[in-house]
Amino acid sequence: MKPMGNRRSLRPVPASGRPQPGGQSRKRPSGRKAPAPASSSRRLKRRMTGPGTEQRGDIPPVPTTPIEADSLSSNQSDSASSGDEELPLAQSEQLSAYEKKRLKNVQENAQFFASLSMLETAQRLRELGKRRPIKRQIAPRREKVKSSGEQPIIRRSMRLLRLDPKGIPLPEIPIETQEEPEERISGPVKMIGNEEGNEITENLMNTWLEISQGEMRIKGKQPVELKKYKSSLNKMTVQEGFVAKVTTNRICSLAFHPSQHKFLVAAGSTYGHVGLWDLSSEADAIHQFRLHIGAVNCLHFSPSNSAELLSLSNDGTVRCGNVAAAVFDEVYTSNTWNCSAFDFLSEDGSTLIVSHWDGDVAVVDRRTPSTSAESDAYLGINHLRTVSVHPVHRQYFVTAGDQSATIFDIRNLKKSHNKAVAHMNGHTKKVNSAVFSPITGNRVVTISMDDRIRIFDTSAIIPKIPVVASIAHNNYTGRWLTKFRAVWDPKRDDCFVVGSMARPRQIEVFHDTGSKVHEFRDADWLGSVCSINVMHPTKNILVGGNSSGRLHVFTDSSLSGR
Repeated sequence: MKPMGNRRSLRPVPASGRPQPGGQSRKRPSGRKAPAPASSSRRLKRRMTGPGTEQRGDIPPVPTTPIEADSLSSNQSDSASSGDEELPLAQSEQLSAYEKKRLKNVQENAQFFASLSMLETAQRLRELGKRRPIKRQIAPRREKVKSSGEQPIIRRSMRLLRLDPKGIPLPEIPIETQEEPEERISGPVKMIGNEEGNEITENLMNTWLEISQGEMRIKGKQPVELKKYKSSLNKMTVQEGFVAKVTTNRICSLAFHPSQHKFLVAAGSTYGHVGLWDLSSEADAIHQFRLHIGAVNCLHFSPSNSAELLSLSNDGTVRCGNVAAAVFDEVYTSNTWNCSAFDFLSEDGSTLIVSHWDGDVAVVDRRTPSTSAESDAYLGINHLRTVSVHPVHRQYFVTAGDQSATIFDIRNLKKSHNKAVAHMNGHTKKVNSAVFSPITGNRVVTISMDDRIRIFDTSAIIPKIPVVASIAHNNYTGRWLTKFRAVWDPKRDDCFVVGSMARPRQIEVFHDTGSKVHEFRDADWLGSVCSINVMHPTKNILVGGNSSGRLHVFTDSSLSGR
């Protein structure tokens, strides 16, 4: 902003409007002190609002509000209407150029605000903002229509009338009633009935009976070199004709007949079916039996008589199928529907130990006519899943439950308050299975939901069993897949087989040191997860079952002459 000019020109003039002669101010009376020099702001204020302003043309103040501008504009309009009188010449000569320009701007602003008519507009808006009383209109009452007594016609679509587009009535659909829960299948179940396909069933039964006569389970000798074992696994492949659907539902258990000449495999499903498949038959003889109403969790051929196949189900029953008698008979019936697994306590298979989900175990003697247990004991294990008997010292058995894998002594069991003789610690989640090695029992392999496979050294049964190896392994199978169970190769005491969630789909073989031995895979014939697997006792044959009831057979030249 430019300075306002010479300060002498802004000095206020006397009331007479004329400067003193000689440019000298009047003398102050004696006795009065001269006033202190005023600051620039005080001089400006005095100059704008002092008594001299009336004599310099009565400069109006700058309007700050619309109302002030309107009042000012009215005054200016009055002066303009009177002839647009200008300031007197004497006063106009005394004003500086800045004050003249300011005065002109004030007059123009006043005229502009007057043209806006803001006061009149504000008054109109106030009047429009006032609420007017609303007159409520009462709707006239509707007159009730008198009924004529006739029912109104309801239009329905042809779909609701169950008519086809031509107007022909559709067949009635039977009403589905909610069925009551099935009861247990009581009594013996015949192997050969009156249904269709008896010829295939008879041929299958004849094959089973033929290979079971004089057949004993022979434990193969463990190869000395692991390298030779790996090379034999590399020769095993799956081919067309060795993949078949044996059960209609998810497979929960598998068992291999010990015959060395012809090969028979049994599969248990989640809805109580047991399927048999003769791998040696060119016709792919497969037959399915309905033995239970719950999931078949465990299957074993009898160690002393391979003509007998024992099955355990969630419905609380254990059945024994004798092909010589052509019947599946009851061996054990529990009071509750909670059986989880079983194993043979005696080498001849006459005595069983059966585990229950609630933590109970029962000792069953097949030689007695009763279907009840000889004795039972509560182990205090939540969700007891599997039980496995030591192959040499058969008084010991290992259990798998919630975050625990423990070893008990059958001789010390009581009705309740039983203590384990050994613990295998380290699990942080549920243990799906715990199994002794098949020849010496010096190892136990466990599968846990904490995504670990652990191998324990059980060569000495001590209170705390040491861990030999721990393998990172994805064990999260989800809801629709059977939980993984590790099974030992019956021919060896140091290698086991387990399913895998890895892609491409495969079945894995591990050594008890934790190293991976082999991966069974095939891009053409193996495209699903095989949760349950079993190896032949003496031959290089592997069978893997998936959750759709399908079996995959990996073999070398053992089945080439089929």
